[in-house]
Amino acid sequence: MGFTLPEYHAPSFEESFLKAAPNLKSALVETDGVAPSGYHAMSIFPEYFKIDGSWVLPEESRMDCVAVLRDDSGGAWVDVVEFRRLKRGENVVLGRTEDGSEGIYVNTNPFYDEETEGDAFAFRIGRSRETAYSRDYDELYELLRFEKEYGNIVWVLGPAVAFDHDSRVALSSLTEKGYVDAILAGNALATHDLEAGLLGTALGQDIYTQENQPNGHYNHLDLLNLARGYGSIEKLIENEKIEDGIIYSAIKKKIPFVLAGSIRDDGPLPPVYGNVYEAQDAMRDIVRKATTVVALATQLHTIATGNMAPSYVINASVVRPVYFYSVDISEFAVNKLRDRGSLSATPIVANVQDFLVHLSNNLL
Repeated sequence: MGFTLPEYHAPSFEESFLKAAPNLKSALVETDGVAPSGYHAMSIFPEYFKIDGSWVLPEESRMDCVAVLRDDSGGAWVDVVEFRRLKRGENVVLGRTEDGSEGIYVNTNPFYDEETEGDAFAFRIGRSRETAYSRDYDELYELLRFEKEYGNIVWVLGPAVAFDHDSRVALSSLTEKGYVDAILAGNALATHDLEAGLLGTALGQDIYTQENQPNGHYNHLDLLNLARGYGSIEKLIENEKIEDGIIYSAIKKKIPFVLAGSIRDDGPLPPVYGNVYEAQDAMRDIVRKATTVVALATQLHTIATGNMAPSYVINASVVRPVYFYSVDISEFAVNKLRDRGSLSATPIVANVQDFLVHLSNNLL
């Protein structure tokens, strides 16, 4: 049947309350990194700002940031900026309402505006271990086939993905087939994936039998020490003749990846970002290109990525949704992102190894 992008439904700015709405108000930043009182904080939804009588939609957005007015030869526009990036003299939009009354209108139902019909009372309307995900898988297969040709698929990976032989093979296969455009992860995912490529273990356990190996607790430390000695992952792979795995496939296919550091990291690997804000900047550079995000078994990285990802992106003047999947064996973990405000996320309760094998088997 194939996947078709849903149509974007822009607000009708001919409606009387939007025509009569005032232009937005703004105030100057007086201190670097500090927004003026009454600043407007962005949501995940498309937000329009009335400037000189015209409603303007930012090209890029991010929740919990502020809107800064810019003006250049092309006219006035809105830039969405993190608080820490604000500079003295910049012009920040003011307003706490979303109904147009302050020149700000939030489009909360841009892609799915039909009322869902059904009984007021029904069983199993939540997302839990009892949910049947067959339809979700079918929809995801179609979406990923579409995105391979027209979109940008970002994977957010926890170390559990590298603990199993089959999941490593599955994700490597998806990378080879063109279903991976970027990877966001931490030190652990890359460390244990490379440990598996070098020694056949992850955290000292055989990745196929899951049996502990003698002195196996040294394996990831030895791997880290080797990588740091070589000075790069690329040199480690070349000199130690690693020929499989998630990171190996990403480097082979020239897929960008960002490894964000943690207070608990061993080593870490040479490319890991030790500065959290540098890591955030690198992650956002990846996320701003994303049209679909698939997050596997990593609660904190999933929430971080979800909070950076808006519900929409503009490609060739077409406004389209950003799809976000959160996959984990824990109901709490997959539903946590919704609690943080990223209402567009689709949670799937599943073992990530089984999830990846399903995807690899169904995507050519």
